[in-house]
Amino acid sequence: MAIVALTACNGQHENPLLNDSTLPYGAPEFSKYESTHYEEAFLEAFKEQKAEIDAIVANTEEPTFDNTIGALERSGRLLSKVVGVFFNLNETDADDVMKETERKITPLMTEHNAYMTMNEALFARIKAIYDNKDNLGLTREQEMVLDKYYRTFVNGGALLNAEQKEKFMDIEKQLSLAMIKFGDNALAETNAFELVITDEKDLSGLPQSAIDAAREDAQSAGKEGWLFTLQKPSWTPFLQYADNRDLRKKMYLGYINRGDNNNENDNKEVIAEILKLRQQKAELFGFNNFAEYQLEDKMAKTPQAAYDLLMTIWNAALPKAKAEAAELQKLMDAEGKGEKLEAWDWWYYTEKLREQKYALSENELKPYFSLDNVRNGSFMVAEKLFGINFRQVENVDIYHPEVKTFEVLDGDTAHTALFYADYFPRATKRAGAWMNNVVEPTNVDGENKRPMIVNVCNFTRPTGDTPSLLNIDETRTLFHEFGHALHGFLTQTKYPSVAGTNVARDFVELPSQIMEHWAIEPEVMKLYARHYQTGEVIPDELIAKMQAASSFNSGFETVELVAAALLDMEYHMLSDYTNFEANAFEKAIAEKIGLIPEITFRYRSTYFNHVFNGGYAVGYYSYLWAEVLDADGFEAFKENGIFDEATGRSFRQNILEMGGSEEPMTLYRRFRGAEPNPEALLRNRGLIK
Repeated sequence: MAIVALTACNGQHENPLLNDSTLPYGAPEFSKYESTHYEEAFLEAFKEQKAEIDAIVANTEEPTFDNTIGALERSGRLLSKVVGVFFNLNETDADDVMKETERKITPLMTEHNAYMTMNEALFARIKAIYDNKDNLGLTREQEMVLDKYYRTFVNGGALLNAEQKEKFMDIEKQLSLAMIKFGDNALAETNAFELVITDEKDLSGLPQSAIDAAREDAQSAGKEGWLFTLQKPSWTPFLQYADNRDLRKKMYLGYINRGDNNNENDNKEVIAEILKLRQQKAELFGFNNFAEYQLEDKMAKTPQAAYDLLMTIWNAALPKAKAEAAELQKLMDAEGKGEKLEAWDWWYYTEKLREQKYALSENELKPYFSLDNVRNGSFMVAEKLFGINFRQVENVDIYHPEVKTFEVLDGDTAHTALFYADYFPRATKRAGAWMNNVVEPTNVDGENKRPMIVNVCNFTRPTGDTPSLLNIDETRTLFHEFGHALHGFLTQTKYPSVAGTNVARDFVELPSQIMEHWAIEPEVMKLYARHYQTGEVIPDELIAKMQAASSFNSGFETVELVAAALLDMEYHMLSDYTNFEANAFEKAIAEKIGLIPEITFRYRSTYFNHVFNGGYAVGYYSYLWAEVLDADGFEAFKENGIFDEATGRSFRQNILEMGGSEEPMTLYRRFRGAEPNPEALLRNRGLIK
């Protein structure tokens, strides 16, 4: 039975999601929203946008950009609001009611999208404008918006016949539910694994911070001893430092076997279902495989172009990874135990070798990288480069007590965005790190509604009197996600469909990845990296060690990343999934590319959320495609000065503000003055000199 929106006698809906916010900036009123509100809000939002679409179709005037495309951009405001709140909370703080709502709403969302994209009368208006676009005097941004709508409608089935449209709808519904199941299984598997240690001897080698965190986790779970989990702040130091090899193996296998335990959360059959449905979808649109379908409107354009880039990097990285493995084996041989290097040994002996070669330990660095200092460092870089400022605010709602909120100011006074920072793991939050729009920006009618953006991460929690201390990987992650946020904060487009991060998937990682460079620049670290107890600035000696070790272990890091990107491509370049089995396929690809057994894909198939429960299907290569741009782009800052104001303003004006309002390579060339040089990536990773 459909839920009908209720209205109180004062004209306000009883469901707060259906009312305008009374908070500053129009921020979401999280404290008023209950899990039971969302289904009703979605249904009302679908109804409202359908009425708006009907009004566009009923317009008897000749189709124009404004009365059709502009009207579509103005439509769906309530749906955008509900989507922004619900799906962010569903990834970070969901309960069973929200998960059930997701399963109910997803097929309805598919039907709603089809109501628009398969609406023949609406598409006729869009096509009339598209076919005459060269004569309409459109701005470049309007041309990009029009092209995007035309592609969206074509990809949404507008040109299919009635039978094909029905099949497309069925595929979309099945696919969306299968992807939800994949994500739910992966989260359940992550939460299910526990390594409980009761003998203090088994903690040998672990840093005190990891021991303290494990003790707190055990107490929170009502267990004796020390609890280690598959949350990254728990498993990473365990694999790096635990002397007990058998327990390292147990932790490692627990991590890589998620979704592959032949239980109720097993993802192998779900993967096969997703791949078969994607192939059916690609064939409906006349493509040989899903990779071709996905890449048609990306920078890479073809699977072969993306694959060629990956193999160029692979061929440079694999020999280095093999040399690193040999070096680690020598270290093990010197111990005289007669043990062979295995995948669960790599992190442990890498830390020993790092200390031996460079007298550098992550535990020596972490006291200088408290979460607050790192976050403030990212703010400081943005202030110097892009002329913006940050002010913590307390007068808006937050959805969880650990979330912090900041107003982003252009200069000292002009409100430009609201920023939510959610940094710690919890059982309701999926693994990884990401940026989301909670509220989309729009300036269609000159209203200049500014964005509200969240960064979600899973960093080490504070323990006792010790604040959250980040390792270098976590530090770079914070800067990375903040780069995505900057792309959202600074958008100056008129139309929401091309605002901020609404760009080609293989371009979207440029702003995030280029920001990582500032995280570990000596000049920058001297400004923000301070010892959490003494306030001492990170010593020059430590910085020198970091620089000397900058390309240490880069073979491993590159190989596990590129291997995952190649696995993603190989999955979707296939066209026949008869008798498909995920583990056998994964093994065959590892053998094909020559992946050494001491290294596993960064994400094994059964927990590869990017690809099977996210927007990165045939898109994981984009991290490396964009790294060509970010490595080349950062060289512009190195040439002119890493805080050079003119270079920073150019990056802001030509990249960050522009969103998807022009072709990505046009924007990049405007900033850099030339095409990117692919060798910049290899230099950046220390794979060539």
